Amino acid sequence: MDITIHASFLPHDDPDASLAFYRDTLGFEVRNDVGKGTMRWITVGPVGQPETSIVLDPPGANPGITEDERRTIAEMMAKGTYAMLLLATKDLDGTFERLASSDAEIVQEPTEQPYGVRDCAVRDPAGNLIRIQEIR
Repeated sequence: MDITIHASFLPHDDPDASLAFYRDTLGFEVRNDVGKGTMRWITVGPVGQPETSIVLDPPGANPGITEDERRTIAEMMAKGTYAMLLLATKDLDGTFERLASSDAEIVQEPTEQPYGVRDCAVRDPAGNLIRIQEIR
């Protein structure tokens, strides 16, 4: 079996702020941008990796979600407990400097973890936890 990860979904509650974070701060390329207002689906991905994408989507757009579920999702996003993404880089310190000089919310500076990786953590504009680990 030959299966790859093509796209993962992360919620956003402000498409313009999310677009600025993933495009301008992380340097991802925009692959698709459909819809308008808060009902936008924005596909981004790392330059040179066209087979891997992240779709930034409005979490409450699914017609099967109840109002109570929408409120719960909004509360979890505000706390940063709804979604998470793990990225990797060869230059963790340079990446962290770029994040720290932006509006990104810093959660953790570069740290040697007891489980053998060095990483840092930030939150994107929607509150999603983004951990970035160093490739050695």
